[in-house]
Amino acid sequence: MAKEFSRATRVAEQMQRELADLLMFEVKDPRIGMVTITAVEVTGDMAHAKIFYSAPQAKPDIANHAKTLQSIQNGLENSAGYLRTQVAKRMLLRTVPQLHFVYDESIDIGMKMAKLIDAARATDKNQD
Repeated sequence: MAKEFSRATRVAEQMQRELADLLMFEVKDPRIGMVTITAVEVTGDMAHAKIFYSAPQAKPDIANHAKTLQSIQNGLENSAGYLRTQVAKRMLLRTVPQLHFVYDESIDIGMKMAKLIDAARATDKNQD
């Protein structure tokens, strides 16, 4: 019987938990604020990890959305070395992946779709 999860998948899941804990309790950079780690993808050779995050304070309908996202991205990139060191200590990995942070737009897209659906329902009720 084959393994259901590869080692990279198990490492990614554990890394997601550890990074969420570190960002919540350890990192004190004010640029980061409240960030949610939505997913982690680790390459098969454990050299790189792509960390997908969302930030509730960076709402897409706010005028300075891009500026807020860039500030959060800079804060995460500056703290990547510290986060990598802490993940290495907590997970006891021989090779700790380099951390690459990517903003996860799926939540923003979902919120836009929900607004469009609500608007379509409201106009449909008005026509009846």
